[in-house]
Amino acid sequence: YDSASMPPQDDQQRSDGLSPAPILVAVAWPYANNHLHVGHLAGAYLPADIFARYHRMAGNRVLMVSGSDSHGTPVTVRAEEEGTTPEAVFQRYHESFLRTFEGFGISFDLFTSTDTPNHREVAQEIFLRLLERGYLYEAEQEQLFDTVVQRFLPDRYVEGTCPKCGYEGARGDQCDNCSSTLDAVDLLNPRSRLSDSTPERRKTSHFFLKLSVFNDDLLKWIETKDDWRPHVKNFTVGMLREGLHDRAITRDLTW
Repeated sequence: YDSASMPPQDDQQRSDGLSPAPILVAVAWPYANNHLHVGHLAGAYLPADIFARYHRMAGNRVLMVSGSDSHGTPVTVRAEEEGTTPEAVFQRYHESFLRTFEGFGISFDLFTSTDTPNHREVAQEIFLRLLERGYLYEAEQEQLFDTVVQRFLPDRYVEGTCPKCGYEGARGDQCDNCSSTLDAVDLLNPRSRLSDSTPERRKTSHFFLKLSVFNDDLLKWIETKDDWRPHVKNFTVGMLREGLHDRAITRDLTW
């Protein structure tokens, strides 16, 4: 969004005489696979609402936006467990989010979802631009395949032991115990959430994002940031010094 798309908010003037500043508050998008709980509100939505309300009171032009992530694998996993469709799961919890925000008075200017024509068009445009500029490429990789249900198992369809900390409840995309980002094939003793069987490795073709080509420029840029919180900056710098790896951005899913 640019400043021209910000709502005018009654042409309110700032008390300090300065021109109203455009303020974008981009809030985390919740997976639409369960109800929100107090941790979500305290950790993401209440702080953002306070920040947005402050800037509205200060006379700035605020656009606070978010939406339901209706296409994450947590949604499809819940649908598989319930024997229903991902769309039915997403719609149920999207409505729940809206009721929760209304009840708590959270002041979104726009709360949408990934299941809108606009989101699809923008996502496809981003994908095509990256592809045209050589930042995407297609390649084969090994992924876990459930021979019982005859399906590949994207990230959260797999659980197992974290190879970094030994936590036995790690998922195929991350370990909640040590916060490490993982690939499903990295898990020790993997098991399928669909059949509880041990999956096998098979090759499949996916599009990869060339994260590695941005590593050095990102590191130089972040090292100039003196206003970042030290622990956030140190964590980010540490990750970049280890080196970013190209990552698959497509999955073997129909939804």
